[in-house]
Amino acid sequence: MFRELIRHPDFLLIDKGPGIGMHEEDGAPGIVTLVREATGLELYPVHRLDKMTSGLLLLARHPQANRALSQGFAERRMKKQYLALSDRRPLKKQGLIRGDMKKGRGGSWMLTRTLDNPAISRFDSTLVREGLRLFRIRPETGKTHQIRVALKSVGAPILGDERYGGTPADRGYLHAWRLGFEHGGETFDFVSSPEWGELFLLPETRAAIEALAP
Repeated sequence: MFRELIRHPDFLLIDKGPGIGMHEEDGAPGIVTLVREATGLELYPVHRLDKMTSGLLLLARHPQANRALSQGFAERRMKKQYLALSDRRPLKKQGLIRGDMKKGRGGSWMLTRTLDNPAISRFDSTLVREGLRLFRIRPETGKTHQIRVALKSVGAPILGDERYGGTPADRGYLHAWRLGFEHGGETFDFVSSPEWGELFLLPETRAAIEALAP
C-alpha cells in the first residue's frame, strides 16, 4: 500500500500507507520489499516510519546516495513535519516538548525530565471540530516513537495509538506530511497530504491541513 511520488536518479520518494512495517513481520513483506518488487529498483531506506504511520518515505537508489541522504538525517539537516489527530484536549496548544527517552515494557517508551540526550519536538495545533484536534509536529531529533510519546506527554495521545493510550480508531492517525532537504546542490521541499483514514479525509480536517502555513 503505497504511492510513488518522485523518481529521482538518486532517490525514490513514496507515500507509505498505514499498517505496514518497514521490514518483514510475521511472514508479511515490509514496505521496502514491496516497493522493490513493484519498481524493480534496488532501494535503501534512508529513514523509517512506524508501522501505523503513513506519509513521506525516502528511499535511496544506490549506496552513495544512501550515505549522503542518511548523513543529512543524522546531522538533523532534514526538515520534517508530521500531522496527527487526537480526541483529547492537550495541556498546551503549542510549544516545545523535550526530554530523554527511556525504554519501558513491551517495546514502549517514556519521556523523562532529564536532558542528557533529549528527544526534541515542536508542535502547534488547531481545533478541527468539537472533540477532534489537528497537531503539526516538527521533530528536531529522530528517536523511536518520539512523536507518539510527545503527544501523550501533553495529554493528547494520537487517535488509534492504543499503545500510548489513544482512543481506538480505524488507523493510527500520524502522517509524515512534509520533508525538506538539500541534495546534490538542489533544494527539495515535498508535501503529501494524508490519503488514508476516515478522520483525515473529513472536509473540515482537509480544510485545517490546507490552512497550515508553510
